[in-house]
Amino acid sequence: MQNIIGIIDAEAEKNSFARVVEIRLAVGEVSGVIPQCLSDFFPIASKGTLAEGAKLVSNVLPVTVRCNTCGAEGKPQNAKCFSCGSSDYKLVSGREFYVDSIEVE
Repeated sequence: MQNIIGIIDAEAEKNSFARVVEIRLAVGEVSGVIPQCLSDFFPIASKGTLAEGAKLVSNVLPVTVRCNTCGAEGKPQNAKCFSCGSSDYKLVSGREFYVDSIEVE
């Protein structure tokens, strides 16, 4: 959470804004980050900062894999490729966690 506040402070210094209205986060489905915990802790972590009172929105990004056998990309089904049934695939997305956008005044 402190990293999020740090990003906001750095952006405020570069772009001279007075207040943050909304912070949009991208949270991968298997990132280990729990959006509800972020929402619960954010008011405490942002107290006394430019982000105090801002709305925190977490957009959950789904898991996507690329099959090493057939090359198909999509969501795995029962730990297998949805297209050919192979279990030889690579995680393409779903681990992300970053600040996607900041709405300011």
